[in-house]
Amino acid sequence: MFITAPGDTDVLMVVMAIVLAVSVIGFGVLYFRLHALPEQIAHKGQKVQFEIVALLCLIALFTHMHIFWIAGLLLAFVEFPDFGGVLGRIAGSVERMAGVKPGAGADGVPDRGKPMHASDISHAEDEGSGSRKSPRVVASKKELDHA
Repeated sequence: MFITAPGDTDVLMVVMAIVLAVSVIGFGVLYFRLHALPEQIAHKGQKVQFEIVALLCLIALFTHMHIFWIAGLLLAFVEFPDFGGVLGRIAGSVERMAGVKPGAGADGVPDRGKPMHASDISHAEDEGSGSRKSPRVVASKKELDHA
């Protein structure tokens, strides 16, 4: 049995306190590194779904529902194709076929979420207050050939 003399330092208690502190910090670091594992895998692979994996890891960390962590890990290993390049090339080809400068296809389309300016409102009122029809679009020669 280990009993210290009165007034002496309990060496076993000091050693056990240090071992306890080191083990708690070590297990905490291991826990957080394990929770960040899917995020690190997705980041190293430059995955498109990196932000989704990071969000799933955070949800798993705060809710203690491990299914989110497993879903994030599986999502980190899956390689999704990049559709942005292919769709961009298709859009550029369609704009070229329509005779529009590449990248300027949506210049004449009004933005529905954007509020109209006062000059646009007064111009619309001047055109005729009785009927509010949109102006007629004249088809180009190229469009008439396909009709």
